Amino acid sequence: MASLNVGSLGEYLREQRRNAQLSLRQLADAAGVSNPYLSQIERGLRKPSAEVLQQVAKALRISAETLYVHAGILDAERERTEVETRAVILADPSLNERQKQVLLQIYDAFRHENGSGADDEHGGDEHDQGDAEPSSSS
Repeated sequence: MASLNVGSLGEYLREQRRNAQLSLRQLADAAGVSNPYLSQIERGLRKPSAEVLQQVAKALRISAETLYVHAGILDAERERTEVETRAVILADPSLNERQKQVLLQIYDAFRHENGSGADDEHGGDEHDQGDAEPSSSS
């Protein structure tokens, strides 16, 4: 009965929405997705893209990575430390939203530099060969 973790994602989303005391319509509006589409995600009928998950996470003020894990996009065991680190940063009440985003960007940059970055969209091939210098006689 395990169909791509979509069911558990929907259940998790519904739980988070209820914890945030938002109606389905309110969350759909805040996330910029249609009410029927969000309903289908919650019922496990649709598998949303990472972009949609990011929009929903932002509207719920939770970690997008947590949603990625529930959707089966990220491997739960391998990414647990990253998710926990991001959750701590996002939950810190002494930081404003801009500071949180800057910290997450720095964290992503260090992870990418060290070869464990999960976000290829933050700079795919600019550091493909690590610190190897290009040959000057190309």
